[in-house]
Amino acid sequence: MKELNIGMVGMDTSHSRIYASLLNRASHPLHVPGGRLTCGYAGGSADFPLSASRVEEISRELQEHYGVELVSSIAEVAERTDAVLLTSVDGRVHREQFAVLAPYGKPVFIDKPLALTSADARAIMELAASYGTPVFSSSMVRFGGPLNEALKDESAGSIVGADCCGPLELQPTQPGLFWYGIHTAEMLYAALGGGCISVRAQSNETQEWAVGQWRDGRIGTMRGNVTGGTDFTAVLHRERGSTAVNALGGHYEAGHQNLLRQFLLMAGGAPPPVSPAETLELIRFLEAANESRVTGQTVLL
Repeated sequence: MKELNIGMVGMDTSHSRIYASLLNRASHPLHVPGGRLTCGYAGGSADFPLSASRVEEISRELQEHYGVELVSSIAEVAERTDAVLLTSVDGRVHREQFAVLAPYGKPVFIDKPLALTSADARAIMELAASYGTPVFSSSMVRFGGPLNEALKDESAGSIVGADCCGPLELQPTQPGLFWYGIHTAEMLYAALGGGCISVRAQSNETQEWAVGQWRDGRIGTMRGNVTGGTDFTAVLHRERGSTAVNALGGHYEAGHQNLLRQFLLMAGGAPPPVSPAETLELIRFLEAANESRVTGQTVLL
C-alpha cells in the first residue's frame, strides 16, 4: 500500500510533535505506519499565549528532528499532500483554515476543539459536505485503550448512564469548558452517543460540573477538576452494575496512536470514526454548558 503523504496546519501544540514522532520515527514503540508527515504550515495565534509561545520552538523541532518542511501557506500544504492534520491549538481559527483546505477534497483531521461556537462548527461541516471532504474532529481521550475496552464489554448490559471527570484548565481566549472540558465531554459522548436534549452547569474555584439529560432518559455528567486530579476517568453505569475506568490507563501517547490509526483508515476510504452529527452536538453541549455556567439555568440544546 502506498504511504500517505501527510501535511500539517498549525505547529503550536504538543500534539504536533507527538504526531510527527509517531508517524516519522520508525523506531518509536508506538510508531504508526502508512503515512509520513512531510510538510506543514506553522500558523500561530499572537493573542493566545499558549500558541504564540510555542509555535517557533515546535515548528523548528519538526524541521530539525523529523524532517518536516515548512511552507508559506495552508494552500501549499493541501496541494502537496494526500491528507492533512489541522492541529492549530486555537479553536477560533479552525473555520478559516479549513475553508482553505476543504476545496481540495483531501481527508482532514481537526484537533480539538473543532470550533468554539455552534455556528462555526456547522459551517465547517457544511463546507466538508459541499466539497465531499472527509473530516473528523476529536480529543485523543476518546481513543484511549482502556476506555474503548470498557465500552465494548457488554457483559453487564447496556449503558444507562455515565459520569466522567478530568482536569480542567480555563483559558480566556477559549471560553469556559471548551479548552480542556472537551476531553471529558468526548468521554461522555463516547459512552452515551448523541441525543442530549438539555444541560445544566455549576462551577466554583475548584470544580466545574455539567449534567446532561438524554432524550431516552439517560443522564450523563462531566466534572472538571480545576485543582486536583489529572486522570481522565469514566464511570459507566450499566443495567447490572457500574465500572470505573481510567480512560488512558496512564498511556497518554497511545490515545494519539489510536487516533492516528483512525485518521489513516479514513484517508483510505473508511467512514469517519466520529460522525459529524455527534461532533456538532458535542460542541453545542459545551456551548450550552457555558451558557448555564453564567445563568445557572437549564439550557436546551
